[in-house]
Amino acid sequence: VLMETLGALGAQCRWAACNIYSTLNEVAAALAESGFPVFAWKGESEDDFWWCIDRCVNVEGWQPNMILDDGGDLTHWIYKKYPNMFKKIKGIVEESVTGVHRLYQLSKAGKLCVPAMNVNDSVTKQKFDNLYCCRESILDGLKRTTDMMFGGKQVVVCGYGEVGKGCCAALKAMGSIVYVTEIDPICALQACMDGFRLVKLNEVIRQVDIVITCTGNKNVVTREHLDRMKNSCIVCNMGHSNTEIDVASLRTPELTWERVRSQVDHVIWPDGKRIVLLAEGRLLNLSCSTVPTFCLLTLIVFSTQALALIELYNAPEGRYKQDVYLLPKKMDEYVASLHLPTFDAHLTELTDEQAKYLGLNKNGPFKPNYYRC
Repeated sequence: VLMETLGALGAQCRWAACNIYSTLNEVAAALAESGFPVFAWKGESEDDFWWCIDRCVNVEGWQPNMILDDGGDLTHWIYKKYPNMFKKIKGIVEESVTGVHRLYQLSKAGKLCVPAMNVNDSVTKQKFDNLYCCRESILDGLKRTTDMMFGGKQVVVCGYGEVGKGCCAALKAMGSIVYVTEIDPICALQACMDGFRLVKLNEVIRQVDIVITCTGNKNVVTREHLDRMKNSCIVCNMGHSNTEIDVASLRTPELTWERVRSQVDHVIWPDGKRIVLLAEGRLLNLSCSTVPTFCLLTLIVFSTQALALIELYNAPEGRYKQDVYLLPKKMDEYVASLHLPTFDAHLTELTDEQAKYLGLNKNGPFKPNYYRC
């Protein structure tokens, strides 16, 4: 939907995958038949992944003027291999927590040479993609891969950001006993107030039936944790990158890998204990299931990212410097308003007197740009 929309608006688009398991081959084929250069297929190797990104941008006679990224790998590759391209690039739009972290690191180091729009922290993206979408797709991914029942299962969710909140809410509603690990005291307090037991991973690792990571960090689940898990524990990741679970430490001679079905591996210890590893530690919902189209396609990717690209591309000289910016609140609210008719929802309008009392324009924005909830 996003590619077709950008094409209809006059953009020349080239596409590579952001995750080796997330491409739907039928979608890639349909776009290719429509004339879009596509470099992606489901189940790429690591080498294939970087080859696809390189082929996407390294073509004679073509120069990108905008980057639309998910995870920061495309931006990283251009910085690493083709830095001269940034002379004609007007901006970067990034939609993931991981990619935004990488942009802020570039900015802090003084290496960000074009403006960047942080779409991930827009309210519409955070709530619909990270919270509501993951609240539904976590159950879908686990069911499709393991056919498990959730009632009574003990689950530890690492991270209580928007993704963690969605996962915890879904699992709690299904009757699971949910523990949470968190480094941020504010998120930790929210977990406690929402009725979840805040623990350190070491405290519950021997007893839980499922471990889910959603922190955006690295080495959250280490080999030591994996060694102490009980037999048949399910291990999976809902963060963007495959860095959260130390999967590399499991590829050793004393452990046996057994492929049970697509995206499901049993890793077997010498004493017969096994864990169930999903998608080799990669993003579960994009690798093993589908995501709700209303959340991802129409509201988030289509509307929010398209508007961010248009804003950066058309911005007059000097409006945006070489820094990372939040999506303007007016656009955030506009995206939300476009989708209210789906629910037959009717907004209340301020009277002139009410607008004056609050010091607002009747048409918004209704919240300051730093507002996140």
